[in-house]
Amino acid sequence: MKTFIKVTEIWVPNKEHTHLVLKEGTYGDYQNFKKISQQKQFAYQSGLPGKVWSSGLPIILKDFENSYFERTEAAHKVGLTCAIGFPVFSGEFLMAVIVFLCGDDEDHAGAIEIWRNQPDNLDELQLVNGYYGTLNHFAEISVTTKIGKGAGLPGLVWASNRPILIDDLGHSTEFIRANDAQQAGISTGIGIPLNREIGQFHAVVFLSAKATPIAKRMQIWIPDEQHEKLYCHNAYGSQNDSLAKIFEAKTISKGEDIIGKVWLTGVPTIVESNFNGQLQDPAGISALLAIPVIDKGVLTAVVTFMF
Repeated sequence: MKTFIKVTEIWVPNKEHTHLVLKEGTYGDYQNFKKISQQKQFAYQSGLPGKVWSSGLPIILKDFENSYFERTEAAHKVGLTCAIGFPVFSGEFLMAVIVFLCGDDEDHAGAIEIWRNQPDNLDELQLVNGYYGTLNHFAEISVTTKIGKGAGLPGLVWASNRPILIDDLGHSTEFIRANDAQQAGISTGIGIPLNREIGQFHAVVFLSAKATPIAKRMQIWIPDEQHEKLYCHNAYGSQNDSLAKIFEAKTISKGEDIIGKVWLTGVPTIVESNFNGQLQDPAGISALLAIPVIDKGVLTAVVTFMF
């Protein structure tokens, strides 16, 4: 199964906090692009990672031509045409920038969106930017859609200030664009909140099509009431397999395993192969990305994508 996201990278500040360097990534068949990326570093405001750092906001680049993306030639050589930068902050301090890269092909269906409230209407979310692969009609519908707090996937993320995952979007009463999603073949969505300034809210929404899902599995882990353990609050792709039994039927302490270490450090991580010997998975999952969701210096969730 092909995934919508082709390459995922984590860029972190160097020891001097003057540049971002590659911490790790998952590149699949794009090993030549990996070699070039390993040689790069990005200053504040430089390249996509540096622009995300300086703006403090998620950014989508749907076209690398005439942009500040610094690896355009290398990306085009391997068919990568779009990039999304997602920041992880703890207060005013940058912990990391996650970069997702996608590529255009005939079967490339899915979407990544950025929603935010507008200065002239703080009670309503509007689409800032989105990448939809081949889903042109769904893109047109989304541009004209406005969403209130508690309505639709972005609005639910806004109201709860936590990641939200909705399966079977085409039949969901909570998803405002359900009919359009069903026609487009979009089945699952996950939204992640990002608060950077008082009164300003952003939600990054990942929409999965069955043929090319955003990831083969997605999970949302949240702390218990005592803030001592994480438990799996929701998951996609968890039916009747070994991953569900190992990852989703347990609680995780701070510092324990992959997800607990992300809670401890506040830094996202990517683990490839068989997750340090924990698992041999029949679904063909080769990498796990764990993203901390931090609000006012406190962890509110860990979101995992498995590719």
